[in-house]
Amino acid sequence: MTKPASRLSPEEQKRRRKRSLALALSLGALVLLFYVVTIAKLGPGVLQRPM
Repeated sequence: MTKPASRLSPEEQKRRRKRSLALALSLGALVLLFYVVTIAKLGPGVLQRPM
C-alpha cells in the first residue's frame, strides 16, 4: 500500500517534486510545439491580416 500524502519521507517528496517538474516542462514543450506547428501551417500571412 502507498503512504498517505502527509507521511512522505523527504526523499519521496524530492522525487515527487522532480517528477512534477518534468511533467510540467514536458507539457509546456508540447503546448509550444503545437503553437509553432499551427503558426507554420497557417503561414506568415495570418499575422499581417487587417483588423
